[in-house]
Amino acid sequence: QVQLVESGGGLVQAGGSLRLSCAASGSIISFNAMGWYRQAPGKQRELVAAILSGGSTNYADSVKGRFTISRDNAKNTVYLQMNSLKPEDTAVYYCNAKKLAPFTGRVVDDYWGQGAQVTVSS
Repeated sequence: QVQLVESGGGLVQAGGSLRLSCAASGSIISFNAMGWYRQAPGKQRELVAAILSGGSTNYADSVKGRFTISRDNAKNTVYLQMNSLKPEDTAVYYCNAKKLAPFTGRVVDDYWGQGAQVTVSS
């Protein structure tokens, strides 16, 4: 079974930076999409950033220009570089990997990491 292991969370002051890592037990090129979600207390889970198998990326409006998602296929690892952090970025961040059905794009496999706490102080 696929395992996703996150690391790099922690406490940082507003304006600072953190880099999250997500190491997969298998080749990440077997997934159509990988991404990062976050969930703050009392809030719904939201998509932060995604990277598709072809290399294109998508970002939530709230993090555009500040966060960058990238991957290292040789290391089977996806990263989220977070710069200019704000207190409202405080949340548990989850790595996600998806396999999609041809033509319909329906999710057929969906894997999640255990979560990494990111806390940004004011």
